[in-house]
Amino acid sequence: MSNDNTSTLKSVIDSATGAVQNAYGSVTGSNSEQAQGQVKKNKGDAEYDASQATAKVPGFTASSSGAITKDDPNRTSGSYNQTVGSAKEFVGGVTGAESLKAAGRRQNEEGQRQEAKGQVNDYVAGISDRATGTVGQAVAGITGNKGAQASYQDQHDVGKTQQRGAEHDVLKKADAEAAASQK
Repeated sequence: MSNDNTSTLKSVIDSATGAVQNAYGSVTGSNSEQAQGQVKKNKGDAEYDASQATAKVPGFTASSSGAITKDDPNRTSGSYNQTVGSAKEFVGGVTGAESLKAAGRRQNEEGQRQEAKGQVNDYVAGISDRATGTVGQAVAGITGNKGAQASYQDQHDVGKTQQRGAEHDVLKKADAEAAASQK
């Protein structure tokens, strides 16, 4: 995992501080303060983007921290059931086999529920790991236990990656549904 962990909260604070410094420079007429503020704001914005960065491939998520997580099995099975259900529904519709079409619709709906359950599991587990990692890292830092601190940082990074992976899939589905409703 990365030692230079990009914190979402820190990036928001840096961006806001930079904006205030830029405004102060503008009010006081100090080009130097204005420029320094803009640089800090831009850095904060870039850090925020990096803290949100994930790469999603079927079954796995990787993040800018270097953590890689495997999706909850319900997500993978649910996606499979949706695909097979849609295929059955299509074939049943084309061939006029109403029972196949209905069975496909049921399998598709069950797959959607299954995938949603897996997304919730990953999201909740991710939040839990992030919180445990953050608290554990702080306690280990106070006690000076560098090994535990690194372990808790890894736990935090895995949790963040798991949470971002679930968020990615939920947003992707919402975008697809929005695009479909506009047609």
